[in-house]
Amino acid sequence: MKNIFCIALLFVAGITYAQVKLEGVVRDSINNPLELANVIAINQETNGMESYGITNEQGQFRLELGKNGSYQIQISYIGMATFKELISTEESDITKDYTLRPNIVLDEVELVYEMPVAVRGDTLVYNADSFNNGTERKLEDVLENLPGVEINEDGQIEVEGKVVNKLMVNGKDFFDGDTKLATKNIPSKAVDKIQVLRNYSEVGQLRSVTNNQDNVAMNIKLKEGKESFWFGNITVGAGSSPDKELYLLQPKLFYYSPKYSLNFIGDLNNTGEVALTRRDIRNFGGGFRAPSRSSGTNINLGDNNLNFLTSQDNALEIENKLATGNFSYSPSQVLDLSGFFIYNSSRVVSKEANFIRYTDPALGIPDEATEQTSNERSNQGLLKLSASYQPDINNQLDYDLLARVSNDSQNRNAFSSVIGNTTQLDEVTPYSLNQNINYYYTANATNIFAFEAQHLLKNEDPFYNAVLDNDPNGQDAFDTTAEALGLDTSLTNYDLGQDRRIKSNQLDAKLDYYNILNTKSNINFTLGAILSRQEFNSNIFQFLGDGNLLNPVPSFNDGLASNDTEYNFSDIYLGVHYRVKTGKFTITPGFSVHSYGNKNIQFGATFKDNFFRFLPDFETRIQFKKSEALTLRYEMRNQFTDVTRLAEGLVLNNFNSIQYGEPDLQNALSHNVSLFYSSFNLFNYTNVFARAAYSSNIDQIRSLTDFENVIRTSTFFNSNFADENVNVFGRVQRTFGKVRASLNASFNYSKINQFIQGQQSLNEGYTQTYTPGIRTNFKVAPNINLRYRYSVTNNDQGGGKTKFVTNAPSVEFDAYIWKSVTFRTNYTYTDQDLGNGDSQSFQNWDATISYRKNKDAKWEYEIKATNILDIDAQLRNSANNLSVFTSETFIQPRFLTFRFVYTL
Repeated sequence: MKNIFCIALLFVAGITYAQVKLEGVVRDSINNPLELANVIAINQETNGMESYGITNEQGQFRLELGKNGSYQIQISYIGMATFKELISTEESDITKDYTLRPNIVLDEVELVYEMPVAVRGDTLVYNADSFNNGTERKLEDVLENLPGVEINEDGQIEVEGKVVNKLMVNGKDFFDGDTKLATKNIPSKAVDKIQVLRNYSEVGQLRSVTNNQDNVAMNIKLKEGKESFWFGNITVGAGSSPDKELYLLQPKLFYYSPKYSLNFIGDLNNTGEVALTRRDIRNFGGGFRAPSRSSGTNINLGDNNLNFLTSQDNALEIENKLATGNFSYSPSQVLDLSGFFIYNSSRVVSKEANFIRYTDPALGIPDEATEQTSNERSNQGLLKLSASYQPDINNQLDYDLLARVSNDSQNRNAFSSVIGNTTQLDEVTPYSLNQNINYYYTANATNIFAFEAQHLLKNEDPFYNAVLDNDPNGQDAFDTTAEALGLDTSLTNYDLGQDRRIKSNQLDAKLDYYNILNTKSNINFTLGAILSRQEFNSNIFQFLGDGNLLNPVPSFNDGLASNDTEYNFSDIYLGVHYRVKTGKFTITPGFSVHSYGNKNIQFGATFKDNFFRFLPDFETRIQFKKSEALTLRYEMRNQFTDVTRLAEGLVLNNFNSIQYGEPDLQNALSHNVSLFYSSFNLFNYTNVFARAAYSSNIDQIRSLTDFENVIRTSTFFNSNFADENVNVFGRVQRTFGKVRASLNASFNYSKINQFIQGQQSLNEGYTQTYTPGIRTNFKVAPNINLRYRYSVTNNDQGGGKTKFVTNAPSVEFDAYIWKSVTFRTNYTYTDQDLGNGDSQSFQNWDATISYRKNKDAKWEYEIKATNILDIDAQLRNSANNLSVFTSETFIQPRFLTFRFVYTL
């Protein structure tokens, strides 16, 4: 791997040495520099575009050209006549200035080649064909070729360091803006332009009075001919593995017209290819954003879904069924209707082995080795319907409805070196209904009103069952806990059960008034409310084997083993923000005043807490240039917990993790500071962004934990010790002709105060990661993408210290051969140094080879191999505030499949 990197560096150096620079200044007829003029060099031998550039604010441009060649230079600017000139290069760099004249006859303007990148105000436009090399199959492949665009580890699109939060196709929402569905499924052949919409505002009426610099949207423009009929592809595949036959069916069909659009994505396979994971679907927000998101209040309604043993990316067996549909329809110019549905069904078999070592020997907790297998079933459904009515530019009414339902279960068999054999069953069938209504009204040129309201109904009903071995005549590891819980210890096993039900009902609404004071400033008044109600019921019982149930009475926690809790929360707030632009600065100071009300009722007692809180916030943005800015933010936030931490009765998270709540818990207060810098320079093809964030949490809700061997019992309290967190992330990207180099770096520091066995200790963690990379983007030659991830994690858990060092070089290679054969492969080697002289490593290698007669062929034939080295498990070492653990997750064996792809 080191040799490959050395060869790549020499290759890049050779390419750079074989080029000369053409640089200069573009001016108008009165000698003023022209910013954002387009400069193109066309190779006269190949008749292809050799290089391109965009002038900076001084009118400067720079092109990379081959030595001893002949090129036509084309320079264009809005309102100016296109300039053309032939030049010849030799061995030396060339400096040459150009002057553009006003365009008198607009009809005579003609450009043979489109600019690969164009800047139009806040919109950045990429021409897809300028970056494609022939191996692309999905939108994801196209985006990875674009300068300044990244696909992060979570599958999200990032532009200039900001996550794209909305994606459209021909101006219409694609599954309400979900980027992962789009990048994995839209065929690259249909993509013409990628428009990056910076400073994006969903509501045009609010664009001039709100800060939108963090909002980035993306619009995919389809090629001509792909605008009024069906397009897409259908993939059918089969193959074999050591223990089963493989199958795959993936239809992806799209229809777009000016009036309506239809999209359908299906996926049926047992190869482990997952278009959307269970986690993706749970986090699928459908474009909903809480009206109170900037109020300074956070209230947690909790998440009582199943925590599956492993992710769907790392399992022994995976069967997946996915059906999704999306539509948009405009019956008139003032009304837009849209919606989508998602159905996902998965069956997963997973296996994991762990070794857990508790870091502080003084705690007296034994080391534990575990091995678990899990059979997981998940059925999830989502439905969203939306309507937007805009009769004129002064009025807009939006309504959205999102319903979701799921039926999940997990059956686990586990062996613990401390506890012995256990069988566990988790089941949950939750549902939720979320409604959103927004109305925006512009009274006149200086007064704007905005009303937003969101209502959520949620019902969760997790059931848990655990069966543990028991020797009635001996002493088992669980016996002490069983006696404390009040269980019958005379049986040959402990058969525990727990029913829970959590009902949540929340209304979140606000009314904004914006007054535009002048062209540089405006003031915003906000009146808002959050009203929340939660009901929590739970009951622990023991199956006695004769058909009877035992409702145990614990010998601690005042004998409370059930819950019947009602929790009401209210927040009535008034916010004021003033926004002013002065020179390069946009300054937005503000504050909100809150009247909070908390009340929970349980076991005949009522606990109340009513108080006022003043929460300031501040933001300033320095716009150095059109594409370079620095943003500083500060905000104080109030954080409130969910009902399960207030409930006094015992709750089984699982058999070895028991908790009970504290009804007098108070809110936590946090101070948050962030700094964000971004620079997108098309003059020297350099993109830089950096983000730093610091948070300090006061009165944070922490747990008091006691261990009986490896079985923990926890309750909660407000800690007087402040917890802190620092995150820094940065990326530098530079393009040299057809070669792009990048460096990602991140640093995280966290300080957490923990309380175990009655002792307070400080846990500090440091993680730093560096990822340099080099990738090429040649039109004809093979392309390579080299990355090297180096990560160091240090943990100081008070009673012990750990250090993990990870080295993970990777290479991706693709080639478009004979204009008909595409070969793609990727390889990763991961080595983890445990800091004690030991190390662990594993490898991943996949490859695909496909044939199609030409780029326009309807049929394509593909052979795909995954886990070519047939490794059986992936290794992971990590540490938390209590322990250090080594995990071995078993994965699917080598798969080989043959596929047919038919393109509409």
